[in-house]
Amino acid sequence: MASSTAFAPAKINLTLHVTGQRADGYHLLDSLVVFADIGDQIYCQPSEGLSLSVDGPMSKGVPTDGSNLVLKAAHLYRDGAGVGAGAHITLTKSLPAASGIGGGSSDAAAALRALSALWKVDCPKPTDTLSLGADLPVCVDPVPQRMRGVGEKLSQVAKVPELAILLVNPRIEVPTPSVFKATTKKDNPAMEEVLPAWADADDFLAWLMATRNDMQPAAEAIAPEITGCLKAISATQGVRLSRMSGSGATCFGLYRTLQEAMAAKQVMQTNHPDWWIEAGRTGATPTSPEL
Repeated sequence: MASSTAFAPAKINLTLHVTGQRADGYHLLDSLVVFADIGDQIYCQPSEGLSLSVDGPMSKGVPTDGSNLVLKAAHLYRDGAGVGAGAHITLTKSLPAASGIGGGSSDAAAALRALSALWKVDCPKPTDTLSLGADLPVCVDPVPQRMRGVGEKLSQVAKVPELAILLVNPRIEVPTPSVFKATTKKDNPAMEEVLPAWADADDFLAWLMATRNDMQPAAEAIAPEITGCLKAISATQGVRLSRMSGSGATCFGLYRTLQEAMAAKQVMQTNHPDWWIEAGRTGATPTSPEL
């Protein structure tokens, strides 16, 4: 019997500029997003209805009912496409929840890709998923993208140099609404209108150092553990940039080589055995073949 799988990569906001706030309260963003080869896995098999089970090292507390974004996206997709078939979806959870790396949104987007292969129906357009959250559209096609507006204005960014990355979460959750509320300045400068054509990884890193995550100061004020996390990453050998992703609490370090990132992972695991720590690459998202 046919089945399908899809990889749900961690979404990394390398930059996150808060550029305004609409009258309805939604914040306007300008963010360069990449995806890492670290993530969750989706497995879909035919079933009469739509159902979800969750396993994996980070599965504790993840709901399997209609409150899970994976099932919300699956129902929206099936109803919108007029599909009569169902599916049982298995989510193998390796990313921490509510951590600023788009875990739930990436899971939902991966489920859409896997269901598209299973049902032989075109995957929804990114903008068709905006009602499920600002992060979901950018995750539908996990390639480097510039995300603007409230998440609906997407443009692919060509030739983003690949880097090694260390992802670290001090095992805390920071509610995104609280971070937005605590971000006092809402009209920060956007990135330049036309992004540079970076010559190489060093050129890209130099450009990144002049960018920002405007939500980081507010997140650090709410959760001082983030400050400690960033200091620990900054102390690792070979790190070129440390920053928080999204609204936190996951932080990242960027390195030129995977060997440097793996060495940093070993040091961090020794010094902070209770933290979630993974190393990998950006721009190298594994894809799982249809079974």
